Amino acid sequence: MGEWSHVIKTISAVSGALMGYMFGGWSLLIHLLLWFVIVDWLTGWAAAWINGELKSRKGYFGIARKVAIFLLVALSHFIDNALGGLQYFQNAVVFFYLANELLSILENVGRMGLPVPKVLRKAIEIFNEKSGEKAVEDDDSGIAHRPIDRLEE
Repeated sequence: MGEWSHVIKTISAVSGALMGYMFGGWSLLIHLLLWFVIVDWLTGWAAAWINGELKSRKGYFGIARKVAIFLLVALSHFIDNALGGLQYFQNAVVFFYLANELLSILENVGRMGLPVPKVLRKAIEIFNEKSGEKAVEDDDSGIAHRPIDRLEE
């Protein structure tokens, strides 16, 4: 038991040091982004399964995109450090991806046949505003679409 305890403590210490270095600590925003990414992946998987569209290759690309989100958040932290240590860029990047992930979650929920609460659509507008992006509504669904184009498989 003592050996496993040492392994767990070592992994925890290394993980904490890595998070501190890459993100400047584990903030509430990064914690929230992690949960949004997990929920987006799970709802995307569930929607694909329900609609008979589940493909492992597409899933692997999705995971790679999620990893890239956190790499961009880390890069924005390094840019902030180079410019004086404030978290302006990192927060803007995190808010952008929070809005993007929330929109993706809502799209996935819609693909599963569930209605989307208006309060969550409003949350997207707030995240977009905080990130400096503007959402565009171009159909009658009432859902604001992504402020950037995404590559489709």
